[in-house]
Amino acid sequence: QVQLAESGGGVVQVGGSLRLSCAASGSIFSIDGMGWYRQAPGKQRELVAGISSYGNSDYADSVKGRFTISRDNVQNTVFLQMNSLKPEDTAVYYCAADKSWGPHINRGMDYWGKGTLVTVSS
Repeated sequence: QVQLAESGGGVVQVGGSLRLSCAASGSIFSIDGMGWYRQAPGKQRELVAGISSYGNSDYADSVKGRFTISRDNVQNTVFLQMNSLKPEDTAVYYCAADKSWGPHINRGMDYWGKGTLVTVSS
């Protein structure tokens, strides 16, 4: 099993920045893909950004150019730097990890954190 613990959520004004962190523990040797998903009230969960153990990354169109995902394989941590935040970025952000990497990550991953709330206020 893999445990994921997110941190860094909070309230930020429009145009501001936040950095989310997620530390993995447990059977980390089994992890390949890691990523961030979000779910806004009344909406389906969506992939925000994902990154493989080799550094390949994928982003939702809505965050390209504003968000950057990165990963520290030594510390088993994944980060999401969010800049130029918009009200529509308000959501619960979930860290996730998967045993592999590929198009399936758009549907979800094997392991999930509990989520951290990001609120962008205008």
